[in-house]
Amino acid sequence: MIGNRGGTNIGGSFERAGSAIGLDLQVIEPRQAMEGPAWLRRFNWHLRGHRPTWLNRFSNQVVKSCVRHKSEVVVVTGISGLNADALKQLSKAGVRIANYLTDDPWNPAHRAPWFLNALPEYSAVFSPRQANLGYLAALGCSKVSYLPFAYDPALHFPEEPSDNERENFSTDVLFIGGADEDRVPVCAAVAASSLSLAIYGDYWDRSELARPFWRGYANPSTLRKATSAARVCLCLARKANRDGHTMRSYEVPAMRGVILAEATDDHKDMFGEEGALYFHDIPEMIANAKWLIAHEIEARQMADRVQARITSGANTYRDRLQTILATCLDQ
Repeated sequence: MIGNRGGTNIGGSFERAGSAIGLDLQVIEPRQAMEGPAWLRRFNWHLRGHRPTWLNRFSNQVVKSCVRHKSEVVVVTGISGLNADALKQLSKAGVRIANYLTDDPWNPAHRAPWFLNALPEYSAVFSPRQANLGYLAALGCSKVSYLPFAYDPALHFPEEPSDNERENFSTDVLFIGGADEDRVPVCAAVAASSLSLAIYGDYWDRSELARPFWRGYANPSTLRKATSAARVCLCLARKANRDGHTMRSYEVPAMRGVILAEATDDHKDMFGEEGALYFHDIPEMIANAKWLIAHEIEARQMADRVQARITSGANTYRDRLQTILATCLDQ
């Protein structure tokens, strides 16, 4: 497993899932490939096509470790540091290599020529966004599949804050996620309304409009308590990633949050007509948020319904890992 542990990283969720189903599993964290002096990281990232500092060294380490471990399958999460040569060596050794493509590799913020060059060398590529599938096939990837995000039962479950904590967590509208350019106007509109707002995530301190509502980074416990205490939880897609849903789209219902979701096809399929309210533009978002707040009983009933729908539908990272393994081992 090539994936980072900690927080809500999918590498950690896959590790827990693999242990639960009895895999002989080793985890190598790709953050090792990014280590180095700050100036060198910036040079490689900005001037060498988002290249990890130790791409070749890390790739060689993975190959040696897999040969020593006699690995049958390697699962890589996201745009991680394995070069094309390493993938070719693993394939020659009879190892099946899958990539769970957590980010859009054509998003300018992530686009890395070395990674796009490596993608066709994978035995299978799984993407949680439909928009990637045709691009991946055109790039030369032989086995391409849609595989949505999921939730981790060890992390994403309802957790009520204590009486002393509730005042700190209570808010009308909650958003957890990064400060993408298209998300700032959405949160700014909430801030400009009569609704209270809490934001957790990266880079919101850079927005003058959003900064007063930013509460830092949410660890898993904060994630759960904030979701339980919020009257409305926003589920936004990432336009730059061409997403129809995000990791948060599965986490909120698993934690029994009240969902106000961007009206994407993915969200409507996931939540159904009775599990969430949707919006197409900012005025509709504000109106629907106010409706949910004014109709608390109905809103909580919706949260109960969508939690049952998601948690009974084979939507854990264990389910996703089993799908990846079955596809790889069936080839």
